[in-house]
Amino acid sequence: MAQLLNDYLLTQPVPGDVLVPVPLHRKRMRERGYNQSSLLAKELGRLISLPVVDGCLIRQRHAPPQARTATVEERRGNVADAFICCDDRLRDKRVLLIDDVSTSGATLEACAVALKAAGAASVWGLVLAREI
Repeated sequence: MAQLLNDYLLTQPVPGDVLVPVPLHRKRMRERGYNQSSLLAKELGRLISLPVVDGCLIRQRHAPPQARTATVEERRGNVADAFICCDDRLRDKRVLLIDDVSTSGATLEACAVALKAAGAASVWGLVLAREI
């Protein structure tokens, strides 16, 4: 699946210094046992020779899965202030934010707000699938 993201970047280059996966809340991580966005980011990083910064962007608040919300407004409210950066590793970095699926873009937007607040120079979202 990371190869699909790599193929996209070959035709549509996006400036980036680091890859940052969208984090799961620790409760969801315990339930699932893995973070699909982190797995994608690690393999993509290997393919495009960019470092993955995992553990800097944190989901600090548990919320129901976005797929269980009905409207864009509910999705935005569900993730509002849910993410923070715990250190300054991303200051002045061009971040490629990696997620598996984007429906409304609310999660990517909430992550980007936290990344920009922590000093990221730019934030681009890159997802495997987009629900329309």
